[in-house]
Amino acid sequence: MRATLDESILAELLPGSWTVAATNFPMWLRGERREPTFTYEVLGTNPLALADDVSYVTPDGLEKHIVGRDRWAHGGFVWRGKGWLRPFASHWAVTGASDDGSVLALHFSRSIATPAGIDIIVREGTEHPELRAMIAGSTEDFGLSLEDFASLSWLVPSPRG
Repeated sequence: MRATLDESILAELLPGSWTVAATNFPMWLRGERREPTFTYEVLGTNPLALADDVSYVTPDGLEKHIVGRDRWAHGGFVWRGKGWLRPFASHWAVTGASDDGSVLALHFSRSIATPAGIDIIVREGTEHPELRAMIAGSTEDFGLSLEDFASLSWLVPSPRG
């Protein structure tokens, strides 16, 4: 889907839970945070505002959460943490989506706490057995360069619970 992903489209597309299928973020690749899941809920639409809950499982099986809010600004989102994370902010954008909207590419700008990076997320409850090949065949539709694609590590899905 190479249509412009403006805030009205994203207000329909983002709500729900998503699993990280591929990434180049060290925080997902070191093994300390497994099975990352993003959950978005629309809080308002003028401008688009989202509740953002990033959950993951620790090596000892505990589920942890990073909670924040996202506000639409200048063609992307500004994330701000809640609670003790309130001083932290980051900028991110959805740079592409599959035709059915069940796979998204997210680009994150460098922040004080994280490097710039990319996540490929898949809506929970959908299956994409050839996901890597699909992304490889349409990198431009996902806003990915060949270097971006080559930088991704593909996470092995494992059901929670």
